[in-house]
Amino acid sequence: MRVFRSLESVPADAKGCVVSVGNFDGVHEGHRAVFRRNRSIADARGWKSAILTFDPHPTRVVAPERAPRLLTTIDQRLAAIEHEGIEEAFVLAFDESFAHLSPADFVKRVLADGIGARAVLVGENFRFGAKQSGDVQTLRLLGEQFGFQIEVVPSFFVRGRMASSTAVRESVLRGNVTAACRLLGRPYWIEGRIVSGFGIGSKQTVPTLNLETDAEVLPAHGVYVTRTHDLDGANRVWPSITNVGIRPTFDGDKLTIETFLLSGLDGGTPHRIRLEFLRRVRDERRFESPEALKNQILKDVSRAQAYFRRLSRWVGRKRELLPDRFQV
Repeated sequence: MRVFRSLESVPADAKGCVVSVGNFDGVHEGHRAVFRRNRSIADARGWKSAILTFDPHPTRVVAPERAPRLLTTIDQRLAAIEHEGIEEAFVLAFDESFAHLSPADFVKRVLADGIGARAVLVGENFRFGAKQSGDVQTLRLLGEQFGFQIEVVPSFFVRGRMASSTAVRESVLRGNVTAACRLLGRPYWIEGRIVSGFGIGSKQTVPTLNLETDAEVLPAHGVYVTRTHDLDGANRVWPSITNVGIRPTFDGDKLTIETFLLSGLDGGTPHRIRLEFLRRVRDERRFESPEALKNQILKDVSRAQAYFRRLSRWVGRKRELLPDRFQV
């Protein structure tokens, strides 16, 4: 996927595309529905498939006090969008001058002159232009004026719930990572580097990997079945169990993310990992002693092992139907 970070850098052969416009935070199932429709039109007409997005998130410029915590960085979003088969990405810097563009100026400068869009796909609640003064009907009228088609892609529902970045974010923050997984079409994950802990696990409970992350959205305090990926290039993956919290048994007051691997390292300790949250096990709570906590951890480990056994059997039966992003 080619990525263009300014309109001035867009070459002639990137213009004349089908472009989906949005923030695409999380790249959830609703976004994938938009991308599928994008590719369908592009393939039928012989056009390029493309997305238009913004960095930073527009709300961080126009109303920073209301800006959402993001599920993904711009680079993570682009990698996921490329995986969906999109060929071009236009990533425009959103600043005060951009925020003051009228709907007509946005369409002329960006969609018509800058990108040369032939078709534009948006969601039902799409708003654009200064103070979000433009809506879908505005875009339709401007599309007729500037010679490109408009298609509004209906909302995508998963088990009766609309797939949206807000819904994913709320599910993760509540600790309902299973619901988040359904909305995303993949496990919710965070990345970061392994750091030294307090030494308590190796001495009094069980040894863990301690993750330091810049992720803005973390699951609610508790214990989760997870899957740990080595990001150092070794392509190692471990079933695991993770505690997100403050270690109340040890009077902790600092958030930690501690992961116990259910299988051996089989090599050195990774420097960077990706942690996928698969299922919530229980709340974090204070135990009367480190020994009591250790006993509970061993019970948690047994539950996690049982989960992975069930998952392995299910994958064995359904592997041919399972998307790559779910493969164990």
